[in-house]
Amino acid sequence: MRGIVGSKAKGIINRVAKQAVWLTFGLFLISLVAVLLLRFVPPVYSAFMVERYCKGLFVSRGQTSISYHWADWKKISPQMALAAVASEDQKFPKHFGFDFESMAVALEEMEEGGRVRGASTISQQVAKNLFLWSGKNFIRKGLEAYFTVLMELLWPKRRILEVYLNVAEFGDGIYGVEAAAKKFFGKPPSGLTMKESALLAAVLPNPIKFKVADPSAYVKRRTQRIEKQMRNLGQSYLKDVWSGS
Repeated sequence: MRGIVGSKAKGIINRVAKQAVWLTFGLFLISLVAVLLLRFVPPVYSAFMVERYCKGLFVSRGQTSISYHWADWKKISPQMALAAVASEDQKFPKHFGFDFESMAVALEEMEEGGRVRGASTISQQVAKNLFLWSGKNFIRKGLEAYFTVLMELLWPKRRILEVYLNVAEFGDGIYGVEAAAKKFFGKPPSGLTMKESALLAAVLPNPIKFKVADPSAYVKRRTQRIEKQMRNLGQSYLKDVWSGS
């Protein structure tokens, strides 16, 4: 009797294990196809846009306005690309999706009781904004790392930066540099100046708290620092990224 029960239990475990393997393979295949497709096709929306919209409907009990229009990289000012890199990830042209040095510094500061600061690269931010959800837990961070590796393997750097500038939030419900440039400066993103680009980049860490239309003293100082970093890096810093294939 025990042998029969044990045999049945073993059979169930084997079936569950096989189903888990097939499920994992299926999810991998779906994610691979999605990342490959988005190398060439502009995303209709990002996961963060969907999350924001749903929160507006079901949590705030009101429809959240989402302003999003895709802009091809050729229609985005090189100043905006440089401002984003100067502000968020100066090692972007050189790393493979992760800035381990910044991660180590952030971890050390946290262990010493300092303020927790982000060490996410632009690649990681694209993975999070495009495919995942807000919040912090090990599952999401693991998936973020997975999608980051996939993108770095399958997308050129220019595509990663192009998508970042199109899905990043620059104000409450304002996604992408196309919508932001028209909303705040009344111009297409191709016409953004260094100062305007630096101001947009300055609010990226918290576009709900920091305002482009009414910048605080902190945002103004941050804008000036970003402009200084842009000059230090020079426009040629992204020559191989922003003009590459």
